[in-house]
Amino acid sequence: MKPLSSKGLHILLTLETQSEDLLLDCSRFLKYTESILETKEVEIVGITEHVFENQSFTAAVCLKESHLCIHTWPEFKQLTFDVFLCNYTQDNTQKVEQIADEIVQYFNADVIQKHKIHR
Repeated sequence: MKPLSSKGLHILLTLETQSEDLLLDCSRFLKYTESILETKEVEIVGITEHVFENQSFTAAVCLKESHLCIHTWPEFKQLTFDVFLCNYTQDNTQKVEQIADEIVQYFNADVIQKHKIHR
């Protein structure tokens, strides 16, 4: 099978939210993430996370198609999030856009920065 011309879309977000409780709940975030990835038929191959003393967290979800990562800063009411899906066998651009949008909705967040990188 010939690869698609675009290697994939990588979206990087900086978000601000008043929902501080969500910035402190790693397990809830990962459950939500697993559910949205399942609806998009995106395969998880590994998850790692670290919860800090103040309950902020960082997590990386390794996907068959690439990854997503999050870092929360409750003291600033902010988080950073990125998602990248490769386009090797199909165009995953729409899935990346949907995942990013659903994360913004989950945190009921305002977008401070959004960068799209077409690899």
